[in-house]
Amino acid sequence: MKRILVTGSGGVAGVNFVNALKIANEKMFIVGTDYDKYHIEFPDVDVRVRSPRHDNSGFVPLMSSLVKKHQIDFVHPQPSVEAIVIAKNRQAISGRCYLPDWRVIARDKLETQKILEKKKVRVAKTETIANAKDIPKAFKSVGTKPVWVRAKSGAGGRLALPCNSSSEIEHWTKLWVIQRKVKWSDYMLQEFLPKRNIAWDSLWFEGELITSFCRERIAYPFKHISVSGITGTPSVSKIIVDKRIDRVGERAVKALDPKPHGSYSVDLKEDNDGEPRVTEVDAGKFHTTTPLWGYAAIKCLGMSESANIPHLYVKLGTGGHVDRIVKHDLYPEDVYLLRHIDCGAWLWREGGWKKRIL
Repeated sequence: MKRILVTGSGGVAGVNFVNALKIANEKMFIVGTDYDKYHIEFPDVDVRVRSPRHDNSGFVPLMSSLVKKHQIDFVHPQPSVEAIVIAKNRQAISGRCYLPDWRVIARDKLETQKILEKKKVRVAKTETIANAKDIPKAFKSVGTKPVWVRAKSGAGGRLALPCNSSSEIEHWTKLWVIQRKVKWSDYMLQEFLPKRNIAWDSLWFEGELITSFCRERIAYPFKHISVSGITGTPSVSKIIVDKRIDRVGERAVKALDPKPHGSYSVDLKEDNDGEPRVTEVDAGKFHTTTPLWGYAAIKCLGMSESANIPHLYVKLGTGGHVDRIVKHDLYPEDVYLLRHIDCGAWLWREGGWKKRIL
């Protein structure tokens, strides 16, 4: 029986990851950690442990002690901030991991954009600011209305807002600076890309693409009370098949990491001409619903075990063999994932077919 440590297991992505392992065709003993005393109650783990935050000096010693105490075979850090710390402290934490180099995981959105642009991967036009006086020039340079204002780091649409004038940008950014939540230099201004919002999820092993799938994000939970309309993880998404996205996704990952190893999640938006542009790449991290798709593929679609990406990930990460599977389009086209707080999660197709996942 494999013995797995999942950090950040109480977040939605962590819960989904644990559920995907629980439905796998082999039994696993799972230790889950989370620093939130309420969220740690959510995951279906065998042992739950409240941890300090990733930036606390006690975080690494606790992970090391848990690996030894529970004879852990494999460590999966779900949140990026915890993945960086664990990847950076591999010598101190003896359990196996399946992660890129910590420097690849730690790149912020701006650095990612610069590397991609240099490697000829299409991205949104981007400007930065050092203070309020830089805003009019940056707004004019980006050249779209609205301009997408966002933070260089963080998830869930952190500090994001579409702004139609330099004065709107100044009011929005200044509020957070006054409240000391950010510095001016934490912001970036980007070209607004109006068409499809797309995610490309992929698993790599020592430079080889193992498998991937592509989906369109259609709606977000509570978007009506979010000033940007974005709340991070979608309430409605749909599997799509688009070879252009596959090509761009692969190019983006390889541009950022010559020998990709682990999970890489690519965010894209389409411009006015319907051409995909990369807006973000998360290395060493599953998108929130990636494990849920694996769980649903087994439970609701009757697919083979190879459709469960978290299980593939654990197999590869522990030195196991996986059968060859499709490199692209792992899941069938036009299947929707519907989910919302207290409403469960469903697979659905146009025409009325649906199956409850959770």
